[in-house]
Amino acid sequence: MLDVTLISTTNMRVTIGGVLGGVLALIAVTALSWLLRRQVMRVGERNPSMSRSSLYTLTRVLHYTLLTFGVLWAIDIAGIALREFGLFAGALGVGLGFGLQAIFSNFISGLILLFDRSLKVGDFVDLPSGASGEVRDIRIRATRITTNDNVDILVPNSEFINGNVINWTHRDDSRRLHVPFGVAYGTDKELVKRAALEAADSQPFTMRDHHDRQPQVWLVEFGESSLNFELVVWLTAAATKRPVAVQAAYTWALHTALESHGIEIPFPQRDLHVRTVTPAAAEALPAAAEAQSPARPSAVPAAPSHNDAQADAERSIARDDPDGEGVQEGA
Repeated sequence: MLDVTLISTTNMRVTIGGVLGGVLALIAVTALSWLLRRQVMRVGERNPSMSRSSLYTLTRVLHYTLLTFGVLWAIDIAGIALREFGLFAGALGVGLGFGLQAIFSNFISGLILLFDRSLKVGDFVDLPSGASGEVRDIRIRATRITTNDNVDILVPNSEFINGNVINWTHRDDSRRLHVPFGVAYGTDKELVKRAALEAADSQPFTMRDHHDRQPQVWLVEFGESSLNFELVVWLTAAATKRPVAVQAAYTWALHTALESHGIEIPFPQRDLHVRTVTPAAAEALPAAAEAQSPARPSAVPAAPSHNDAQADAERSIARDDPDGEGVQEGA
């Protein structure tokens, strides 16, 4: 039965046994590719100093090479003569010019990304749609971006070649974060600076091992109702990839520090000048003002609450960085 002829021409004869042998050969090569890629990743896990993106590029190139060899080997075992593929190659060329053009473009773009290294596995990018996330995989057709909310976004490879993309970690793994806040007019600037630096020092995401990248406090604007400052901090490599949670953590820490120093956080106010008022309205004004006056806060300070954003970012960093190199202990 295995010797039953499926296709027979002058130069080739394809049998059921040959086809089954070709399929088995392709499965064997695919399994070999998986084993070799797994071994390479294990070597990387045992040697943290090795570049994660370089190992990924090596595994993808190894996979594509073995897959190409496996396909050619399977064709040979099946009894299909490669010289008979001239007509097929011509048809494939026409197909690439029409329906397969996008697929071929994405495949070539994926190879360019792997070797050009302008976009690497582990980079944190902003997409034109406004979403941001970490590059997890660069596949044949698309690149997988995973957001901090664990949402996977599949982006065609050609979009990274033809369009603009913001890569936060292309040259350097750290970036500078600006956290805006405002205080009431008349507040001592030095006191504000001391409180903000205390907030920065309380966070494990603040870079401390570079003398030229220390936290700073900038007075950036005389606002309508407040003096507007920015807490400017350089983040650790792991914190750079979690901008929303980290900014929320610093905002929480700032509020705690400002309250502890008795610094007022203002809100917009308006002065109303009444030029004419009737006697009846004048009698009603004191009662209305008393009824609408906000309740005074309790004199007893509340116990410090938990900074959920800080805890979320620390859990995420610990999951991706079990050696604990992504956060730094406070001074």
